Amino acid sequence: MSIPNDPTILLSYINTQLRDFYPSLEELGAALCVDLEEIKSKLASIDYEYDAALNRFV
Repeated sequence: MSIPNDPTILLSYINTQLRDFYPSLEELGAALCVDLEEIKSKLASIDYEYDAALNRFV
């Protein structure tokens, strides 16, 4: 599975996936076979961090 490279588009994609299909970031990573540290790093570059309580990047 290919995920968006642009951080802004990635933010929208990941938050939508978390909202609609996955109860946690870890489950999303396992299901999509993506590197969670890479996702966190890309989204940190635009000042977003994962909030486990909300299950989304804020």
